[in-house]
Amino acid sequence: MFSLLNLQSLFGLVVVVAACWALSENRRAFPWKLALGAVAVQAGLVLALFAIPGSQAVLAAITGAVDGLNAATQRGTQFVFGYLAGGDQPYAVTNDGALFTFAFQVLPLILVISALSALLWHWKVLKWITHGFGILFQRTMGLGGASALAVAANIFLGMIESPIVIRAYLDKLTRSELFLLMVVGLATVAGSTMVAYAAILSPVLTNAAGHVLVASIVSAPAGILLARVMVPEKPGEGGAHADYDSALKYDSAVDAIVKGTADGLMVVLNISAVLIVFVALVALANVMLGGLWLFGGEVTVERVLGWLFTPVAWLTGVEWSEAGRAGWLLGVKLTLTEFVAFIELGRVPVAEMSERTRMLMTYALCGFANIGSVGITVTGLSVLMPERREEVLGLVWKALFAGFLATIMTACVVGLLPSTIYG
Repeated sequence: MFSLLNLQSLFGLVVVVAACWALSENRRAFPWKLALGAVAVQAGLVLALFAIPGSQAVLAAITGAVDGLNAATQRGTQFVFGYLAGGDQPYAVTNDGALFTFAFQVLPLILVISALSALLWHWKVLKWITHGFGILFQRTMGLGGASALAVAANIFLGMIESPIVIRAYLDKLTRSELFLLMVVGLATVAGSTMVAYAAILSPVLTNAAGHVLVASIVSAPAGILLARVMVPEKPGEGGAHADYDSALKYDSAVDAIVKGTADGLMVVLNISAVLIVFVALVALANVMLGGLWLFGGEVTVERVLGWLFTPVAWLTGVEWSEAGRAGWLLGVKLTLTEFVAFIELGRVPVAEMSERTRMLMTYALCGFANIGSVGITVTGLSVLMPERREEVLGLVWKALFAGFLATIMTACVVGLLPSTIYG
């Protein structure tokens, strides 16, 4: 049964696409077929992963693979850092959530993925996978093999690990493909964080693990669409016409692992430094606003953005009575990362937020599109492709806008479908 809230989500979907079209570099090149196809793919994936009998077994298998990679990384991290990385604790733990440390639980995965992708490239596995994805996406969504592989990697690996996977092709990407890579990276999350988000939300959201996993998967088509709307591919560039030949070679398997790890280490160090600075700047802004009070509370960057994003939250299909709190969560995501926003969402008592609003916010928050990620994107890609740093800087704020709206678009698609399919 459809309701006014479903129509509200549909209206929000139109507004999101229209907002990106308004900022397009070529409004005449609107990809109508891609727009319809992306929405159909999103709706189809949601229905396939929730409405088809036996779909939960597929979700469990994919989650198990992601967990296995993360668990293997944690073994290596704990060997080096011990209890700081979640190993055996030398003291009584009263708050298990406090054991999660970004530096030890997330960043080491970049090192492992970097080394693993270099090894797979040396063994020519990635080369064949790239060509396979190239055939699939060139025929369905007009993507080239490298960008197609990066989009697929983004669903589970994250916005810096996926460029590492196609490092050999980064200098060959067109401007539109580079922008698409950035947008999809900001619109999705890494597999290492999915499990944490699911654990945070499981006490207050039914089937939290499934929603978090599906959120990252279905946001990829949204990111592709909005990226293509804002920076359309020029005729004759990209897709089937792109030349992805590369001279990247390693002398041996050991050489691939060592060099891949070294490349990943440079990315990790840059990410760590920029994250510290961006989070500190937001905190500094809050200190400067500390003397201001409005509507019965202290004015902060998050509260101001919450007021601004109340209409945005409503567009996803949230009732207006709950749009204020939902908009505040979107503001927290944009300024203090989606991890903090998920923690705040998990803290909202069940009685104080409807199941629909909590579900829609899970999809709207499940992406790396935040101010800190702007620095991560710039520094990460600058390390991997220093010759295109100026180009990255010119696109990154547009990518943040499109990546943020991609998760909003995903929430709108989820909101316009009948609620009964989610159980």
